[in-house]
Amino acid sequence: MSAPTPWRGGPITRHATCVLAPNPGPMTLEGTNTWVLMAPEATEAVVIDPGPQDEGHLQAVCRLIAARGARVRETILTHAHLDHAAGAPRFAELTGSRVRPLGRGHADLADGSVVRVGGLEIRVVATPGHTADSLSFVLEADHALLTGDTVLGRGTTVVAHPDGELASYFESLERLQALTGPGAVTTILPGHGPVIPDARAMIGVYRQHRRDRLEQVRQALADGAQDVEDVLRRVYAEVPREVWPAARLSIAAQLDYLARS
Repeated sequence: MSAPTPWRGGPITRHATCVLAPNPGPMTLEGTNTWVLMAPEATEAVVIDPGPQDEGHLQAVCRLIAARGARVRETILTHAHLDHAAGAPRFAELTGSRVRPLGRGHADLADGSVVRVGGLEIRVVATPGHTADSLSFVLEADHALLTGDTVLGRGTTVVAHPDGELASYFESLERLQALTGPGAVTTILPGHGPVIPDARAMIGVYRQHRRDRLEQVRQALADGAQDVEDVLRRVYAEVPREVWPAARLSIAAQLDYLARS
C-alpha cells in the first residue's frame, strides 16, 4: 500500500486557505492547520487556530493576509490545546485582533453564535468530547465544517480524559452528522491532516470506530482486564507506541463511560 500523500495546506476552497504550522508529530500529523477565512476581494479575514507559539508561522499567516490587502478582524479557537492556541496571544499582538474561545465573556463564543466578517458568516457548533471546550464552525458559503480535533483528516482523535468525555463526544458526532447531506455540509476542514471531501461518510466512520472500540474495551473487562494498562495491552496492541499516551486517555474515558452506563 502506498504512503498517503503528504498534506501541505494551501488554498482549499473559495473562502478557506490553510497555513500549515511547522509542528509535525504523532499527534499533530503534518502539523496544525491554521485556517484563514475570507471572501474574495474582502479586506477583513477570520483566522481559526493560530497554532503553536512559533514566530515564523505566525508571521507567515500575517504575510498571507497582508498580500491580499486585508487585515485580521477575528481570531477564533477550536479549543485551548497548545498546538492550536499557544500562539494566539502573540498573534493578537501582531494583528490587533481579538481572540475568541468558548466562554461566557462578552467577546467569547457560544453554541449558535455567528461570526460575521467581510461578507462571510461562520456559525459556531459546540462539539465537546475531545475536550470540554471543543468547538466546530460551519462555513456555509463553502458547505464546509471546520472541526479542530473533533474530526481529523487522517486517523482518529483522542478523547482527552478527564477534560474530554465520551458521552459528550458521541453526542457531538451525532450533531455533526445531522449537519451533513445534500445542500448542507459536504466537506471537513480539520485541525490536522488533509481535507475530507465526504463529511457524512467520515463522521459515520468515526461513530462506528468509537462503538467498536467501546465494545472491545467491554470485552477486555469481561476477559479479566483490571485497569487502563491491561486494556491498552489487550485492545490497542496494534497502535504505535508513540501514541500510547493518547490511547491511555481514551481508555480512561471509555472506562468512565462504561462505569456510568
